Amino acid sequence: MDVEAAARRWAETWRRAWPDHDVEAITALYAEDAAYRALAFREPDLEVSGVRRYLSENFGVEDDVECWFGEPVAAGDRAAVEWWATWVESGERLSLAGATLLRFRADGQIVDHRDYWNQVERREPPFEGW
Repeated sequence: MDVEAAARRWAETWRRAWPDHDVEAITALYAEDAAYRALAFREPDLEVSGVRRYLSENFGVEDDVECWFGEPVAAGDRAAVEWWATWVESGERLSLAGATLLRFRADGQIVDHRDYWNQVERREPPFEGW
């Protein structure tokens, strides 16, 4: 398996699917036994059903999503992808900048997803050179 290609597929799927709230396109990337940790100090959402629930809940409150994804950095069965996003939630514009660490099975499905991010309460596009 080409981990860099799998990470590019993940980033491209998120880039297209997030603004459209396409939960199924994203969950198709995850193994049935995946662990999805969006917040470091919270228990992960487990299995595809947990990923689907998490995405459905969050996409349900996000409007006017814009998102950008960087080039993956891959080694072994893992990859890191930098991302940036802005949306309106409960009438307030938010921007998040972060990175996701992914671990893949041999077939390219994601078994471990970990997000690390920062947030501001305004529309903040990526900085020059990002």
